[in-house]
Amino acid sequence: EQVVESGGALVQAGGSLRLSCVVLGSDFSFNAMGWYRQAPGKKREERELVAFVSGTRTDYGDAVKGRFTIWQDNSNQTLYLQMDNLRRDDTAVYYCNTGDYYEDTYYPRATWGQGTQVTVSS
Repeated sequence: EQVVESGGALVQAGGSLRLSCVVLGSDFSFNAMGWYRQAPGKKREERELVAFVSGTRTDYGDAVKGRFTIWQDNSNQTLYLQMDNLRRDDTAVYYCNTGDYYEDTYYPRATWGQGTQVTVSS
């Protein structure tokens, strides 16, 4: 299984971006997908869960609620993240992954992509 992220760019504060993530070579046994981000200077284990989707359920980290929207298009196995009203502290490498959602918790699987860089300037 492989995931490929795209859509990152340099954008001014207050602007918008849409990230995409395509899932390849999967048996689609997962029931959820999520976006994480790793801010500059942070370690891999400090990656922050930005949002996840499982069926009709979505949830967001407190820092992005009301500004970001996650959804998936099953017709083309693609996960999206619409990011509006971007702030400088949204600067990070954004990663998507497949996962499992149960007991009100999202559990990412081991598959991580290369990520896509989002840089927000003032």
